[in-house]
Formats: sequence, C-alpha cells, structure tokens
Amino acid sequence: MTRAEVCERIKELGIIPAIRVSSAEEAHFAADSVARGGIPIVEITMTVPEAVELISHLVRHHQKVIVGAGTALDTETARRCVDAGAGFLTAPGFNPAIVEFAAKANVAVLPGALTPTEVVTAWSSGSDFVKVFPCAQVGGDKYIKALKTALPQVPLIAAGGVNQQTAASFILAGAAAIGVGTELIPTDAIKMRESARIQELAHRFIGFVNEARRRLASQSESTPSKTDFLRLHKQTQSGEK
Repeated sequence: MTRAEVCERIKELGIIPAIRVSSAEEAHFAADSVARGGIPIVEITMTVPEAVELISHLVRHHQKVIVGAGTALDTETARRCVDAGAGFLTAPGFNPAIVEFAAKANVAVLPGALTPTEVVTAWSSGSDFVKVFPCAQVGGDKYIKALKTALPQVPLIAAGGVNQQTAASFILAGAAAIGVGTELIPTDAIKMRESARIQELAHRFIGFVNEARRRLASQSESTPSKTDFLRLHKQTQSGEK
C-alpha cells in the first residue's frame, strides 16, 4: 500500500491495535486474531522480541493486514522497519528526523505528542497523524476535544488509557482514530490462546467507533450550516418588512 492508502485505511478503520507481547509466536497469534475480528491493521512495538523480523514475516504472510512499527525511536530502527515492510511508523514521542525519514521513504508517520505546542510541532513537520499520548492521564476525551477545538485541521489519534468505556467518547471528542493495547488484546487471552475472545473484543471496538461516528454524522446533519443560517436570517428580515 502507498502512504496515502495506509492513511486512508487508518481513517476508515479508526482503530490501531498495539501488540506488546513477550514472544514472536504470541505476536503472530495476536495479529491473526485481531485481523479475524475485522481489524486488518496492527502496530508491532519494538519491545517485542525480534520485532523487525516479525514485521517482515507478517507482511509476507498477512498481505491484507497493514503492519506498522511502534516505539520507533531513531532513524536506524525506522529504516530497518521500513525495509522489513512496515506500512507506518509511530512512537510515544516526536523525533523530527524520523518524520523526515518517513517522508523520503513515502511511509505514513504517526509521532506522539502531548501538549498543544508538541502537537503543532509534530503536525507542522509533515506528520500524517499526531498520536496524543498518554490521553487518560491528562483528561481523556475532554483533552482531545480541547485540542481538536483549537486545532481542527490536525487528525489526532487518541492513545493511552483507551478502553471499552472510553473508546466512543474519544471518537465523539474528535479523534480520527484510537490506539488500543491490552484492552483489545488482553495478556491472559494471549497466554490462553483465546482467539475467539480477542475477535469478540475487536467486534466490540469496531462497534464503538462506528456508533460514535454515526452519532457525529447525525449531529452534523441536524446542525444548521452557515448557509442555512444566512438564508433563514434573510427570510426573517424579509418577513419583517
């Protein structure tokens, strides 16, 4: 997939599952389960043993799944991940060198940021999305809403503390997507190889995102546009004369 196609797919799905496990075999299981649950995208963090090799394997054997690299903190790591086939790069913080590298490599990049200054800096550097991390610790959906109100042009990904209770709220607050870890891929479900459980959780999170987006669309349709307001204003003035 091209950079533009990956970005469009992220917007469409609205969920980026983060895989943080203790072995490559567990990561394979997690990626397969999430994809079977209807979310064909995964973020493999560099904390997973042999993460780069795992990305390469998943890219070859799960061609319909977008495989990204998480916690890519330096350009050398980013380069190895892209060479392995990673479709996007992300991290908890912002490194301008990685954003620059991603642009040259034509790969989607989703750097992390927290403060408004960091968000603006990351976006201005050419990032495709800005991952606000950690969200829950600084106000959750209310913080996302405040950022989105001030910076409507920046597509935000809410990450850190996203769960079944808060997923819809982050989308309603304006997040383009959510990043979810163990709330979607529980550690015990991995150990017990409970693929059906992970698939069910994937279905739930898809439902949360889709329902929130339907609510937003409904609100947008019921809110008068500026053109409608001006037309009504003219009609009112005409009626007064």
